[in-house]
Amino acid sequence: VRSANAQRIERLDRPEVIELLARSNLLPAIFFIFSRAGCDAAVQQVRRSGARFTTPEERAEIRAIVEERTRTLLEEDLAVLGFWEWRENLERGVAAHHAGLLPAFKEVVEELFQRKLVKVVFATETLALGINMPARTVVLEKLEKFNGEARVAITSGEYTQLTGRAGRRGIDVEGHAVVQWTEGLDPQAVAALASRRTYPLNSSFRPTYNMAVNLIDQFGRARAREILESSFAQFQADRAVVGLARQVKDAEESLAGYAKAMSCDKGDFAEYSGIRRELSDLEKLNRKDANASRQTRDKRQREISELRRRMQRHPCHQCPDREHHARWAERYWKLNRTVERLRGQIDARTGTVARVFDRIVDVLASLDYVRVDADGAATLTAAGRTMRRIYGERDLLVAESLRLGLWDSLDAPSLAALACALVYEPRRDEPGERALPRGAFREALAQTLDLWQRLDDLERDSRLPGSEPPAAGLALAMHSWAKGMPLDRVLREADLAAGDFVRWAKQTIDLLDQMSLVAEPSLATVARRALDGVRRGIVAYSSV
Repeated sequence: VRSANAQRIERLDRPEVIELLARSNLLPAIFFIFSRAGCDAAVQQVRRSGARFTTPEERAEIRAIVEERTRTLLEEDLAVLGFWEWRENLERGVAAHHAGLLPAFKEVVEELFQRKLVKVVFATETLALGINMPARTVVLEKLEKFNGEARVAITSGEYTQLTGRAGRRGIDVEGHAVVQWTEGLDPQAVAALASRRTYPLNSSFRPTYNMAVNLIDQFGRARAREILESSFAQFQADRAVVGLARQVKDAEESLAGYAKAMSCDKGDFAEYSGIRRELSDLEKLNRKDANASRQTRDKRQREISELRRRMQRHPCHQCPDREHHARWAERYWKLNRTVERLRGQIDARTGTVARVFDRIVDVLASLDYVRVDADGAATLTAAGRTMRRIYGERDLLVAESLRLGLWDSLDAPSLAALACALVYEPRRDEPGERALPRGAFREALAQTLDLWQRLDDLERDSRLPGSEPPAAGLALAMHSWAKGMPLDRVLREADLAAGDFVRWAKQTIDLLDQMSLVAEPSLATVARRALDGVRRGIVAYSSV
């Protein structure tokens, strides 16, 4: 409870924090804010405050670099992209950096920050991964983020990844990490995040259809299984098995002791106790299932009577120490159930990657991508050789669609839209129904969805996880873009930031490029025209 005389500590706003860092010679700095909207709002907050962190000479240099790096962008696109405000913010020495930003703009921000011209960058955590953009200081405004479902605390690994940006090699003797104070912040929690240096590393590796046909083609099925069994994913599964096997060994030693304690000189007490357990289970079921049919109850009653006769005739039934033995027997059977469960877990984890590979080969064989002989060896068919050159999450769906000719009637914009539907992953909050391109696209999409459903059923029947259906939420926007429509109209149809649209466009280009190499000549020609239609304007600039 706060004392009545306690002074409330006010949280500094961002311009004040930046000024404090500047006075302490701790710029340039990266402020990590775990949302795109938060990064953009932070830049606007600094802009509204009137703060400026650059000299006239630096502002002139910033303008020259910006104009040089963006001179190929079309004049009519600049206003759509908010270019003028973005450039003014850069000249103040501040910028945002997140996935929604146009890649060309992100490259400029990175270059200006490396040159110490931009002093403050408000960034999402993606900046901490794989970008050469170290700062003198890293500022964390909060130690929690939204993971798509709820607000959760960042992990020690994430903390280390973020604060690892602090300290410029060859410039700074040390880097600085600042955690901004908030109401209820626990200093011990911050210390725990900063001091922990061991983090779990979990493999996300799983075989794919394309991987399977390439491994079979290069090494043969048997050698491919050996390679997969030596993967890190299998190593992790096997390492877990070591602990389980140790538990089984310890339990087996206890089982041997229990078996000795329940041994009876009259006969086999394990057999006798088994009859007793079976009888007890059946009597419980009969009492519990009071609504069973008369026929079922009569059948159970006959089984109960037979078990009672067997129990009473068993030699151990006459043993004077019978109940003493029975107590040890109960412990024996209870532990035995645990051992069986552990053995099941061991069986499930041993060779898991290779088993998934075998299931994938079974699917490929059922669709005639590979042929499996009596010895289990696999060879590729013509369709399998084509699949070697189809990469991505939808490799099987793309290969089957091409083989069945589902997309042969499409023109270039429609093929671009369909390729986009195969790579696009909708946002959680995206509306379910979106407008679709007219004409042959709709029939081709319906046939593709029907094929996806059949393949998904086949995968699940083969105990594979299946996949999400293709999502056509961006199809109309990609169709318009491939037709040459202006950027402002396309971004309105897409309801996406420019950076997001470019990202999906580049993935669409990648799939169209694969089609142009493996499809029949007529469709390959359409794929190349579709590729050229998508790779223009801001997409072409970002593909360099």
